[in-house]
Amino acid sequence: MEVDEVPPIIDDCDTIPAKKQALSKEQKQTLAEEKKAQGNEYYKRKEYKLACDLYSHAIDMCPECAALYGNRCAAKMMLNRYEEALQDARQSTKLDQTFVKGHLREGKCHLALGNANAAVRSYTIVLQLDQNNQEAKKEAEVAQNSQKYETEADSDFDKKDYRKALYCMDRCINLSPACLKYKIRRAEALALLKRYQEAQEQANDILQRERMNADALYVRGLCLYYQGNVDKAFQHFQQVLKLAPDHDKARHVYKKAKLLTTKKQEGNEKFRCGLWQSAYDLYTEALNIDSHNIFTNSKLYCNRANVSTKLKKLDEAIEDCTKAIALDNNYQKAFHRRAKCYMETEKYEEAVRDYEAILKRDTTHGMTFI
Repeated sequence: MEVDEVPPIIDDCDTIPAKKQALSKEQKQTLAEEKKAQGNEYYKRKEYKLACDLYSHAIDMCPECAALYGNRCAAKMMLNRYEEALQDARQSTKLDQTFVKGHLREGKCHLALGNANAAVRSYTIVLQLDQNNQEAKKEAEVAQNSQKYETEADSDFDKKDYRKALYCMDRCINLSPACLKYKIRRAEALALLKRYQEAQEQANDILQRERMNADALYVRGLCLYYQGNVDKAFQHFQQVLKLAPDHDKARHVYKKAKLLTTKKQEGNEKFRCGLWQSAYDLYTEALNIDSHNIFTNSKLYCNRANVSTKLKKLDEAIEDCTKAIALDNNYQKAFHRRAKCYMETEKYEEAVRDYEAILKRDTTHGMTFI
């Protein structure tokens, strides 16, 4: 990205701080030109922070020069400070509505921030000013493709087709590599596909840049919740709702997680009191709350299987243990419980297979209730 040559600066310095009012217009112009030239040199050397500071000094001298805001916008974009860069781009086009590079940069900022619709509007203005502008044509096509994939992803999330949603987010990120919104939605799709480590890594990358990013915290909380780390998940959801009280997804999942935890605990209490049917019913209610929480549901199936053995419904117990294992193939208690049921129903070959699976994983045979 190139910075702009700033035209000679005159009659545009009415808002200089009081200590600079003693300077003549010519002195202010000279100082602004010097700062701008120094900024350009630092920009060429990729020292964008220093370039940005120097452009700011030049703007202090001449705050009505559109090109100076354009240069500072370019430096901020290279620093990935797109929201600040967008403000500079808007100021540059406010000062000069025919400033083509300002509109171009505004479009780039919108696209980087995930607002493809606004980016298309900016590129449309560029093409109205310069119908042969190839960069605007190319960028407009990128923005339109982002629009298409983002719309498809919205539909895929609604249909719970998270694999397709992930594909669309990957395409969006390829088109707009700096867009945090697309990266967060990609992380959410990964979490909903049970690819928790990848989702957390993506969320953590975002949080390294924006420590209090509510959406990234939500995704990390979602992963913790689905991995059975309920207490830490609750802490994340609570933090998200402090940062963004209107975060509907966090509120919905937090409410669902609390309900699931409550039903499971109530079922455990009924079991300890020997109220088998009540425990069975509560575990069944809990299983209908959140199909995505495979680890908690695996435990719930195993708990319900234990209740079924108390109710002398061994076939149902075997079926629930099988469902628990299908959700979590490393859940040894489910193997152990199913093996006991097989023994009691004289299905010895099946019991042997389960005991062999237990021994193969080198686990203990304790039956502590979970």
